Amino acid sequence: MKKLSNFINGKSVDSTSGETTTLINPATGQPFATAPKSNAADIDAAFKAASDAFVDWRDSTPSQRQRALL
Repeated sequence: MKKLSNFINGKSVDSTSGETTTLINPATGQPFATAPKSNAADIDAAFKAASDAFVDWRDSTPSQRQRALL
């Protein structure tokens, strides 16, 4: 079974609580992955990482953004 994680500040991380939930395929009823149960601390960390990254990202050219995404 696949284990999903949050992607914060360029890294895959578990939720701060360590809690997960099982994802179920509705067509088969079978579990196929676990996902983190994110909470306010996880959202705050993601928002801070995005805000910090925006300082440099906003001044990049479209060409630089394209290369970064590729």
